Amino acid sequence: MSSRKLQLEKGQKAFERRSWRTAHDALTAAHESEPLEPPDLWRLAEASYLIGDEDGFVRALREGHEACLERNETLAASRYAFRLGLHLATREEMAHATGWFGRAARLLEGEDRDCVERGYLLIPETHQLLATGDYESCARVASEAAAVAQRFGDGDLLALALHVKGRALIRQGKVMDGLALLDEAMVGVATSELSPQVTGLVYCSVISAYREVYALERVREWTEVLTKWCERQPDMVSYSGECRVYRSEMLELRGAWRDAMDEACRAEECFARGSRPNAVGLALYRQAEVHRLRGELAAAEDAYRAASRSGHEPQPGLSLLRLAQGSAAAAAAAIRRALAETGAQVRRVRLLPAHIEIMLAVGDLDEARRGCAELEEIATGFATEVLETTVAHARGAVELAAGNPTAAVAPLRRACRGWQALDVPHEAARARVLLGTACRDLGDEDGAALEFEVARAELERLGAGVDMKRVDALLRQSPGPSAQKARGARRGTSARAHDLTPREREVLALLATGRTNRSIAERLFISEKTVARHVANIFRKLGVSSRAAATAYAYEHDLLQRPT
Repeated sequence: MSSRKLQLEKGQKAFERRSWRTAHDALTAAHESEPLEPPDLWRLAEASYLIGDEDGFVRALREGHEACLERNETLAASRYAFRLGLHLATREEMAHATGWFGRAARLLEGEDRDCVERGYLLIPETHQLLATGDYESCARVASEAAAVAQRFGDGDLLALALHVKGRALIRQGKVMDGLALLDEAMVGVATSELSPQVTGLVYCSVISAYREVYALERVREWTEVLTKWCERQPDMVSYSGECRVYRSEMLELRGAWRDAMDEACRAEECFARGSRPNAVGLALYRQAEVHRLRGELAAAEDAYRAASRSGHEPQPGLSLLRLAQGSAAAAAAAIRRALAETGAQVRRVRLLPAHIEIMLAVGDLDEARRGCAELEEIATGFATEVLETTVAHARGAVELAAGNPTAAVAPLRRACRGWQALDVPHEAARARVLLGTACRDLGDEDGAALEFEVARAELERLGAGVDMKRVDALLRQSPGPSAQKARGARRGTSARAHDLTPREREVLALLATGRTNRSIAERLFISEKTVARHVANIFRKLGVSSRAAATAYAYEHDLLQRPT
């Protein structure tokens, strides 16, 4: 047996067992001795793509296309042209992609018979319709492609059609119908019925769609399946980057921030040496998020900027970083800009929680309420536990900022339970901090201390630097039960007679030192509007009309709770 034949057989067998590097090297060696036939050129193209050899991938597809033309194998030539167009489209080189799709279509013009290739050429149209927001037409064309796939028993085409139709239905607000189609597309993936390239493409696209509607359990489940699929193919570079990005996000949510950072760094490496170097911003953004959560603000700044330079929108993370840095006005301007530029619900829903938090920080309660109402409306359509919990968290925060601690308690308790059930410890701790604040505003100092202490312990375990500082400040402001009793005995009935809440007494003590509303807001981590509302309540309850009069009255009647 000749050396070439040995290399060819070696390459074919390696391809079947998915040893992509061996398949690539053996098929390349055979091709250098004598040009491969079109089926083996297709194998060489796939192996090249999967190990990150983009030049070899494109070269093999071009040679396969030309070989099919020489043999008058029109349908096969069209398939090669389609695959080149699809690759260029994923790289956002739309002019070249359109040219190859056009060539594939022209090759089919002389074919009178029905063929599966016509179904494949519907896929680029569905993606264009999805991108332009014509979701109804996208779903219709995807249905036509699925019908072609079923007539010819083509699993690759069926999975491509089902998953894009599912995304279109989700964008139309038909979330449950869309999720059902995505689940169906994943059946073919999970049972290894598809080609390696389509398997990876559908895995990543469907997980991305699940993320859009916060279907967290599905994201977690399929991310683990995708991880195992990648691990079984250690030579594979393509799709490994996306897999690690998704895994990093899931680890981050679970509070495993060190592991999340490791996965994000590995994702950056995969993208850099793979066929999607322009996707490196996805990995950089995930790194920035972990830095921000850990309070590593300078490192987060660098990573957000690097993500932006790579073409990835650094919001809402960058706005939340500005807030953590104390630049609330800059945070507000950035998140408002990002939200104004975003139309699709699935994109707005990722910005709205940060938008609400930042609006509360700058004291724009009306805008925060509008954001909360929009988030609630979207969550009703999506009907996922994560969004329902997010809405409860936001609703509680808004009610608390509005001076309605009683109304805030129930949604904040729901948020705590929801985040705990979803295994999202950082958000659960943040919800506890708000719940503790509501308890304190209602005079329940013991309840407040318990919530703050549990939250503090969880934040310390996570290493959430900025959040820990905030809770430490709140704990210093909250008196213990014994101190509260002693102070109550000393004051007698004077404090009860004026019915000042614990928060109002804190504001009064700071007001008496000559602080402005802004300074008080910064000290107590609340908005200026909330401080103004507390000051107005203090004036009303004490029967005074100025800050000087309130200070004099407080000293005269021993109403001051001095901040520590």
